[in-house]
Amino acid sequence: MLKVAILGGSGYTGSELLRLLLNHPDVEVTAVTSERSSGLLIADTFLNFRNTALKFESLNLKTLIKKADLFFLCLPHRTSQDTVAFLHNAGKRVIDLSADYRLKSAKVYKEWYKIPHLFSPLLKKAVYGLPEIRRKKIKNASIVANPGCYPVSAILGLAPVMGEDFIDTNSIIIDSKSGTSGAGRSPAQPFMFCEVNESVKAYAVTVHRHTPEIEQELSYLSKKKIKIIFTPHLIPMDRGMLSTVYVRLKKKTALSTVQKVYKEFYSGEPFVRILKNGTYPATKAVKGSNYCDISIFLDNRSGKGQTLVIVSAIDNLLKGASGSAVQNMNIMYGFDETAGLTVSPPSP
Repeated sequence: MLKVAILGGSGYTGSELLRLLLNHPDVEVTAVTSERSSGLLIADTFLNFRNTALKFESLNLKTLIKKADLFFLCLPHRTSQDTVAFLHNAGKRVIDLSADYRLKSAKVYKEWYKIPHLFSPLLKKAVYGLPEIRRKKIKNASIVANPGCYPVSAILGLAPVMGEDFIDTNSIIIDSKSGTSGAGRSPAQPFMFCEVNESVKAYAVTVHRHTPEIEQELSYLSKKKIKIIFTPHLIPMDRGMLSTVYVRLKKKTALSTVQKVYKEFYSGEPFVRILKNGTYPATKAVKGSNYCDISIFLDNRSGKGQTLVIVSAIDNLLKGASGSAVQNMNIMYGFDETAGLTVSPPSP
């Protein structure tokens, strides 16, 4: 059994990660940390864990490195910088769910996160953990930078066509909507019930920190420098994410041609589902699962040629966070890639 520890287990991503790992056939959870809940039963914080006697403990790395071989970090950005470096130097493998090791450029990291990266040499060693595009590198990685939720939905939607010559890569517009769990579990006025209920609003327009992450990976896929327009929105539901992506085509293309590209690109992928023509992805259809549902449409009335419209849906806490982390672990250790992740979404 692989021994794993979750550092920062009292947030939503940490609790979802614990839920998945407790049901994984090849894993033993040996430690879960939380500074504010240290010493308490996890069930005292999350009632759905009444079937486990695990307790939260303090983040004492010298003690923890003796307990596990793989460490999942669900810590705030900047905190993860030091923790990843310590664990890496101790010979441990790490899956970091923060943003600290996603960007390859320390300069870009400082520009968007307003703090310096103190371990920039490790940025080159970290592998961006989106299995559908980095699977081979993930397998042997010592540091996996788990992707952000918005980037997962946007990149998976665009990946099949980024290497194709029929799209105008200078015209990418991404409109994404997320449930409130994407903002985390810490109390904050903008995410209180009376603030979000019966309301939809855009936020961080042109300045959201996931922008350079999306641009970095799209640039990797297309082999050219990509800039995007990205607008996130907050919607009044617990979890789920829907992204609608618009990109102009350089030449007239049949929908069947684009569909073939998508089906071939994702052939054999266990968690990406290309929906039938005219079918719309819905957050309810992926809730509680590691699936990403994608549909594509062509707009022939958009003025200058055709516009490709891509719609993708994920659960922001699963495929957008903890589910991808478990998928990465499965790849790293040679487990069945779907192990612990095969549950179907509930209905209703």
